[in-house]
Amino acid sequence: MKIINSVFEKSSKTISQCPNNNLPEFALVGRSNVGKSSLINTLLNNKSIAKISSKPGKTLLINHFRINDILYIVDLPGYGYASISKKIKEDIRAMHKSYFKSRKELLYTLLLIDIRHEIQKNDIEFMEFLNNNFCPFVIIFTKSDKLKINQLNDQVKDLKKQLSDYWEDLPKIFITSSKTKNGVEEIHSFIESSLKEYTT
Repeated sequence: MKIINSVFEKSSKTISQCPNNNLPEFALVGRSNVGKSSLINTLLNNKSIAKISSKPGKTLLINHFRINDILYIVDLPGYGYASISKKIKEDIRAMHKSYFKSRKELLYTLLLIDIRHEIQKNDIEFMEFLNNNFCPFVIIFTKSDKLKINQLNDQVKDLKKQLSDYWEDLPKIFITSSKTKNGVEEIHSFIESSLKEYTT
């Protein structure tokens, strides 16, 4: 898929405020400091379309980015933040529950995980939450440039083994780096093929 144009459309506090033009959506979500904004900027070939912050947990709204006027990339609040209030954590959980249970435009969720770390309990819990709500998802391992090639290969094997303890059939997996753009073309191809299946 070639990105011809990408624009930030709006931020929403609730599902009712989200765009209602029925374009299919691909939602990005992940734990604290997983590199979500950087990956969005790389995927959309726009260095500043998603605001990057050194402070985890900045995304507390549902952000819609319209791509080629045919789909949305949706930036959702993350999970697993230790430094935010209990009230904000509860608000984020409620937002997730509302979006994933009722957003009929959602086509796939792109679940981001930092490849340098083991898969955490809250990652597994979020995958189970998506599965229980019949929301198809793929896993995107981020920050692959932070590991040497041998480390990377070993880590991918270990992470797949961890996942196999929970999933008989592993979700589709992408290895990415916002810095080197590794994996970006594969994600574009996945989005394009998913759209074709959706429209046929």
